[in-house]
Amino acid sequence: MTDPIRTRRENGILEVTIDRPKANAIDLVTSRIMGEIFRDFRDDESLRVAIITGAGEKFFCPGWDLKAAAAGDAVDGDYGVGGFGGMQELRDLNKPIIAAVNGICCGGGLEIALSTDLILAAEHATFALPEIRSGTVADAASIKLPKRIPYHIAMDMLLTGRWLDVEEAHRWGFVNEILPADRLMERAWELARLLESGPPLVYAAIKEIVRDAEGKDFPTAMNKITKRQYRTVDILYSSEDQLEGARAFAEKRDPVWKGK
Repeated sequence: MTDPIRTRRENGILEVTIDRPKANAIDLVTSRIMGEIFRDFRDDESLRVAIITGAGEKFFCPGWDLKAAAAGDAVDGDYGVGGFGGMQELRDLNKPIIAAVNGICCGGGLEIALSTDLILAAEHATFALPEIRSGTVADAASIKLPKRIPYHIAMDMLLTGRWLDVEEAHRWGFVNEILPADRLMERAWELARLLESGPPLVYAAIKEIVRDAEGKDFPTAMNKITKRQYRTVDILYSSEDQLEGARAFAEKRDPVWKGK
């Protein structure tokens, strides 16, 4: 057996590849491994950005491994520190993550993609939430998708399980860019390097604010920012990087971010 998850690191970028032939489906063991990988990514100050993709040219990830379930994996079993796929329930994951969707992305695989910050997709990528056809609920997608795309489109996907091609997914706004298959990873790394060069403390504040403010009204969320009640905002406003940004602007030079 080979490792179901492969990683590659270049400077501050971590590439995570789901590699479970034939379809990159995720069982309990794989989910726990992914949780450890993303927890370590979160906690490693030298890592700035992650990319998640699938091995091969056909599947990004179809989600839950039904063969493993038939063999005894419980659907409510121990998915690990970050919940299913390692990141959906991982607290304080305040670094940018890019999904490079290289094929079929459905069920829990789509839920993983929705947990990232930017979604790039190959021209042949397809998307669906087929859980309805197997008599179960797409739990995380039922929470997230209606907040990401128009309500009636989300409900169409949830209630019918129909497939979207990449053009429709892009039209509804949950795919950022469509790429030729042979350009997908090149573009993902290009974007990752751009983000790697940016201010990590600002990224952290953005992610915490966006995540927390999703369930709050505007005045409440703004009050938390101005009173520095977000931990990441408080760190940012007292940081060397905050001063460096202002100095670099005044001196008309590129800032040098230290993450502190």
